[in-house]
Amino acid sequence: MALIAVFIPLLMLGVVLALGRYEELLLQTKKADRNEKALAGPPGTAGT
Repeated sequence: MALIAVFIPLLMLGVVLALGRYEELLLQTKKADRNEKALAGPPGTAGT
């Protein structure tokens, strides 16, 4: 029983940290996509 009381909080901490890393990765890719779209300019002006 004491082992469960030790392992459950450690497991929960690991899950929270893993989700935080995953969220950072998702936000970085969305930010990069927005930057690429902003650099492209308005539609219909490519190549001018």
